[in-house]
Amino acid sequence: MPDAVLSALVLVCALAMFVSERIRHDLVALLALLACVLLGLVPPGAAFSGFSDPAVIAVAAILVVGRAVELSGVAASIARVAIPARAGFGVRLSGLLVVAALLSAFMNNIAALVITMPIATAIARQAKRSPAATLMPLAFATILGGMTTLIGTPANLILSSVREQSLGSPFGFFTMTPVGVAVAVVGLGYLVLVGWRLLPVRASAERESRPPWRVYELAVPAGFGSVSMQALRHQLRGAATRLLAVTRSGAGVSLDHDLPVEPQDRLLLLSRNNQWETAETMGLVADAQPGVSADAVTARVVVAHGSLLIGLPHADVALRSDNRVSVVGAGPRAARLRMPLRSLSIEAGDQLFVRGEPAAIASFATRARLLEIDRIDPVPVAKVTAGLILAVFGIAIAAIVFGGVSPAIAFVAAAIVLAATRLIPTGEIYRSIDWSVIVLLGAMIPVGESFQTSGAAAIAARLLSQSLADMPLFVILAAVCSVTMLLSIFLNNVATAIIMGPLAIDVAQLLGVAPDAALLAVLIGASADFLTPIGHQNNLLVMGPGGYRFTDYARVGGILVVLVICVAAATLTFLYG
Repeated sequence: MPDAVLSALVLVCALAMFVSERIRHDLVALLALLACVLLGLVPPGAAFSGFSDPAVIAVAAILVVGRAVELSGVAASIARVAIPARAGFGVRLSGLLVVAALLSAFMNNIAALVITMPIATAIARQAKRSPAATLMPLAFATILGGMTTLIGTPANLILSSVREQSLGSPFGFFTMTPVGVAVAVVGLGYLVLVGWRLLPVRASAERESRPPWRVYELAVPAGFGSVSMQALRHQLRGAATRLLAVTRSGAGVSLDHDLPVEPQDRLLLLSRNNQWETAETMGLVADAQPGVSADAVTARVVVAHGSLLIGLPHADVALRSDNRVSVVGAGPRAARLRMPLRSLSIEAGDQLFVRGEPAAIASFATRARLLEIDRIDPVPVAKVTAGLILAVFGIAIAAIVFGGVSPAIAFVAAAIVLAATRLIPTGEIYRSIDWSVIVLLGAMIPVGESFQTSGAAAIAARLLSQSLADMPLFVILAAVCSVTMLLSIFLNNVATAIIMGPLAIDVAQLLGVAPDAALLAVLIGASADFLTPIGHQNNLLVMGPGGYRFTDYARVGGILVVLVICVAAATLTFLYG
């Protein structure tokens, strides 16, 4: 069987596994790499060459530097100062989206979302609107901002590496800025004027102002009295609380039988009231105490991807925060699973109710990558430390822009300086790197190269160029951007860039189009993940807090995708036509 066919089959199988969502994306990439080695498409000696690629090293270093900026608290402070406090909803939403886009141009998209999400929720509620009006536009704004600089997203660095291999030199730091800014300006304008209005209102402002549902456990004390399960459920309903499950000596007890409640039974409850109110009303016992400090508050947070809490039990929040913050309730996933909280591990996307003093919650939320939904507590900014971190960051960018230093060398040097001077906590250095992305990048680079060397990319490019022959440049670039965008719905945008980058160069050469124009069309298309919640991590993170359904993304994102493709094609036609 020809190598081109084998390479295409490997990519098709990988695409099917990516789409299934049953296997981790990094594992799919490793399986594809192994298949390429076994089929002779990738020489064994080159199997792990992707992990030494400068783009992979640059991504890891940028994540470390960006994490230092995030932990300094300066970005959050800038966001709050830049957004007018007394303006109307439209003006404040505009300021929020612009700040989020600017932050995501120079730091990880998720970090930009972490910093601005609490502000988005506050803006909505102060305007007596649902948080749904601001959260999806915010997620889209952080994605748009990532298109504007070389370090805005890992896919940009991958395409720069593709350009260096094919054309002899990488992208400059601001090569994509003209088209990225044009797309971002139009996209943000659409989100502010039209996009948020297309989101369905599923709850009134009054309902949104009510406390959210939370899940927690209460214990039945000795001397509670003889009462059946059915009677207890009826009493709890009178206290606006629902009984989800009962455990006795670690084992579940059926709620369908009219069994008596016994002392030491643990009740898993769902309520809008906190556990102390319910415990007092029902004569039950709460494990957690309201807090001896008069300043103790409760905040609802979402666990972001890359959080140090993922896979840990809820009790570890207190251990990891030196008992300054504790979990006092859980969110929708705990209600669905109806498992004792002590048996339920924390996962990305979980909602948690944490309690502690405001400064402790703010500090721990930033360190543990928890996105605050209901409360804004700025991280204290150490001005000297923040200034030094920003200086190191600025020097790294200046070295790339004016000194011709490669991003890998510049940001590795910056990360080394930050680590050596303790400007980033030692424990955060490796934790700040999303290793699943690094493995995905390192494994997919040889797979993508095999698609090129086997001749499969040339065949695909020839077929695509034949269908676009004699078409105007605008149509060609719009088609390349559209194909990339459609592929990015199913693939991680990094994998999309690895596959589409060389293909776009081949198409450009066959059609006599400037290769940079085609590569930048791929860059925009790879990041245009606006149609589904699974297209980008930020889309998924706001799905629960915003109360969105799968189809809501296409409702708002459909028009945005058309605008992005048209503006990108028009701008690139003007620049390279």
